[in-house]
Amino acid sequence: MESASDHDRKAAGTRRLFVYNGGFLAQSRVRRILQLSGYDIRLGLPSSDDLVGLWGASPTAWRGEAVAARRGAGLLRVEDAFLRSLHPGRSRKEPPLGLLLDRGGLHFDAAQPSDLETLLATHPLDDTALMDRARDAIERLRAAHLTKYFAIPDEVAPPAPGYVLVIDQTRGDAAVRASIPGGDAAEAARFREMLVFAREEHPGMPVVIKTHPETVAGHRPGYFGEGDVAQGVTLWDAPVSPWRLFEGAVGVYTVSSQMGFEAIFAGHRPRVFGQPFYAGWGLTQDEVEVPRRTRRLSRAQLFAAAMILYPRWYDPYRDRLCELEQAIDAAEAQARAWREDRHGWIAGGMRLWKRRHVQQMFGAERAVVFENDAGKARNRAARDGRRVMAWASAAGDWRDAVRVEDGFLRSRGLGAELVPPLSLALDDLGIYYDPSRESRLERLLNAAPDLPAHALARAQRLHRALVARGVTKYNTGGALPALPEGHRILVPGQVEDDASITRGGGEVRRNLELLRAAREANPEAVILYKPHPDVLAGLRPGAVPETEAAELADMVLGEADPGALLGQVAEVWTMTSALGFEALLRGVKVVTLGAPFYGGWGLTEDRGPVPERRRARLSLDALVHATLIAYPRYLDPVTGLPCPPELVVERLAEGRVAHPGAANRVLSKMQGLLAAQSWIWRR
Repeated sequence: MESASDHDRKAAGTRRLFVYNGGFLAQSRVRRILQLSGYDIRLGLPSSDDLVGLWGASPTAWRGEAVAARRGAGLLRVEDAFLRSLHPGRSRKEPPLGLLLDRGGLHFDAAQPSDLETLLATHPLDDTALMDRARDAIERLRAAHLTKYFAIPDEVAPPAPGYVLVIDQTRGDAAVRASIPGGDAAEAARFREMLVFAREEHPGMPVVIKTHPETVAGHRPGYFGEGDVAQGVTLWDAPVSPWRLFEGAVGVYTVSSQMGFEAIFAGHRPRVFGQPFYAGWGLTQDEVEVPRRTRRLSRAQLFAAAMILYPRWYDPYRDRLCELEQAIDAAEAQARAWREDRHGWIAGGMRLWKRRHVQQMFGAERAVVFENDAGKARNRAARDGRRVMAWASAAGDWRDAVRVEDGFLRSRGLGAELVPPLSLALDDLGIYYDPSRESRLERLLNAAPDLPAHALARAQRLHRALVARGVTKYNTGGALPALPEGHRILVPGQVEDDASITRGGGEVRRNLELLRAAREANPEAVILYKPHPDVLAGLRPGAVPETEAAELADMVLGEADPGALLGQVAEVWTMTSALGFEALLRGVKVVTLGAPFYGGWGLTEDRGPVPERRRARLSLDALVHATLIAYPRYLDPVTGLPCPPELVVERLAEGRVAHPGAANRVLSKMQGLLAAQSWIWRR
């Protein structure tokens, strides 16, 4: 008789999955992906209606196979997806970004068709949208240097171009054994044969043997060693991006490595000496054929099946299954954080309250060390191989450090109220608000006209989400009062000693002067003056006397929501306020009297000094991509993981962020009262 729980499980579309490998129980991410995929993990004995879960061709797989055969149960083979994690699972026990779940067989074993092979052989793979997604994803993986294990430093250069690339694998790997019968001796012989072919088919060309990451980490030996090094042959174990290796290669040789799969998308036709899933479809030179694979596929079709349709991708931020694009978002954010932070940081010019958040953002690989003395910081950095960062407003000896500043999607609440930021920007050239020298953002903006279509499309989606969800930099909210009718011009006040004005202001540098300039140029307009929240709260200087504000402005708006307000005005007049950027996002005309980061690119009416360096003419999408995607780093306040900007927009809109407590509010008031004693807050 069927139990109530079995009835509920069937109604929910779940399937019982019996496992006999401890990894299924120990790895919570693996369990979660299986649960989200409709599998109810169990211990015990299955019935004929159940499935037995096997981890690929692991040494324990025989247990599950034996039980399934005795009980008449089906098999589900589980493997890591082709975009897995920063490091190999054996190195740091990092959870995978996705799994391959296969009822047919093993994707790397051609003895019988896997579900992946069936997809490649029978799926139409002719949907234009699917093919466009595949091509865009290939370009994203290449641009971000993402591969299965993507903890790859960006400063390591590949060998000089013009070499033959031979790809080693780990000795005894299941993908090798499935391709080469006869045991270890036969496998080793096949790898030596591959090296011979590489040299004979490219006489006189240098040969580079790429060592597997797990061999470099000391987990498993490879098939090649120092004994294989001869004249013209080099073992390459440096952690260089496969995509950079492909660029300089004149030929690629592999038995069954995933790098052979990736080489296809870098424009190669690899010579394959095994029977991997990507062989036999007309995209490789096959030493060993799979007779049943007769279809000819394009690169986009192969990628779409193997990377979009076949895997189960997991969203670590929202705890749900997702599409490949969201998995790439996560991988990009994690890879960027690892590459920038892996050497560790020494941080100076940091206020006490900021240190915890700087540690969270930049200290996952090596804890950030805080140092008040710039000389000591430089000495320790040289000794420990670290880099030095400093808050962008820090002066004096910190000027040669990498600068840190809030990003443009910051928080729900003000920095002056000690609300922690969700985004911070690192700038190794200058800082975005200082037009006197080039910043990393300015360099990104000058290069933005060359962005690929998929990057602009992503920026457009992000832009639309920002506007639709009413997200701004600080998201302080506030009711919008009834506004006078007419041609409304919003004049946002600023903190008058803010570095964006002291370094990027023009002749107009005070809020009162800004109001006068706007009124003189627009005598008939409805002028709406919005004091800066920090000034309004009494935390920073920049107040305009009430009598003069009333004379120049038709209305002074205190707590009004900036996002809602921008929807009610025709123009924004500003010195350098970030509100001008938010106005551009909402299609509002912007007049600048200083040189803000968004000025000088053909999107604003510039009445202030604009650096001649800003020569590019940008679309709004290009501005958004550089400013919100490429420049800042983001941290998810829920999971504590590096994350993409799309998630931060969602968190801000939903209010799932940190809020200042009573202690923060007291400290922020003290900071305002003691603003002149900056040494207290910068220690």
